[in-house]
Amino acid sequence: MGMDEDPIAATRRWLERAVIGLNLCPFAKAVHVKDRIRYVLSPATTPGDLLEELASELAWLAETDPDVVDTTLLVHPHVLQEFDDYNDFLDQADAAVDALGLEGEIQVASFHPDYRFAGTSAADPANCTNRSPYPMLHLLREESVERAVEAFPDPDAIVDRNIETMERLGVDGYLKLLER
Repeated sequence: MGMDEDPIAATRRWLERAVIGLNLCPFAKAVHVKDRIRYVLSPATTPGDLLEELASELAWLAETDPDVVDTTLLVHPHVLQEFDDYNDFLDQADAAVDALGLEGEIQVASFHPDYRFAGTSAADPANCTNRSPYPMLHLLREESVERAVEAFPDPDAIVDRNIETMERLGVDGYLKLLER
């Protein structure tokens, strides 16, 4: 990804081509079509700044009507570029949810260009399911997740299908998909 590129445009393209295009998340299309996804580009350059911004976004989302904004993508290109640092930060993100009394209401999902599931190699295509163009924190309403899962008889099948999709595509195929 070129750093001259608009991270929000790249994130939108990823959502349209990968998340929706490959049907990685069967629930993404509806919120996208209804324009209920909030994209926030963070200027944060330190984890502390990002944590403050995350807290204010969590509070904002909690007070906003889900019919207006259902979910927020907080894209932070200037901080936590290293996956291990990002992964460590997720504990602080969860602590922020708790501190705001939003546990059970909002959860933070993780996406990163170098995302790696525990016990996998960096080259494993399965990791691509959580690889976004830029590091980001995805703020999700638990209620929306539960509703979506109820509407989908076998959510575990989604994970298996996604891994098959990525193995078929391969890491190079996935990266090509995201090119301009």
